[in-house]
Amino acid sequence: MSNNLLLSAFIQFAVLGSLGEALGVVASGKRASGRRSSANAFAWLAKAVVWGILGILVKYSFTGYKGFLAALVDKGFLPEAFEEITILRALSLSVLTNSMFGPLLMFLHRTTDNLISRTHGYKGIERSLATLAWFWAPAHTITFALPYEYQIGLAALWSVALGLIMGFTKRKS
Repeated sequence: MSNNLLLSAFIQFAVLGSLGEALGVVASGKRASGRRSSANAFAWLAKAVVWGILGILVKYSFTGYKGFLAALVDKGFLPEAFEEITILRALSLSVLTNSMFGPLLMFLHRTTDNLISRTHGYKGIERSLATLAWFWAPAHTITFALPYEYQIGLAALWSVALGLIMGFTKRKS
């Protein structure tokens, strides 16, 4: 799939993002939906498509923020070390991506979830936004330290880990 990077990102996120969401539901001890099974199956299929589209957006953002970081260094806004030292480059890309693109992605994801479930509102979005600092920034620092060809796959895999973490934190005592 290396010759079609967008399709690869779509598939990886559709599968792993959906898996993370499903495992989160299981870990929370709640039922996925009270709707009949055909409507529930449609909702999960729609969510998989949304995850795939989010994967494409993440792929674009990873590429775009690498160019953004290069431009900041080229114009002298950041020292060259931010591109040359792996951990500084990875941390810089993670901070840029999660502070600028992350909130937009969170709101877009919530909006699509609302459309699929026919609900309204953004109650609890603060909890999702907080994951940008305590989960996604460290996770993407690791991601951006890896070779390019592994970054989207690991980013999608992090969705599985976060789904489990969030599911267990929703579990009733």
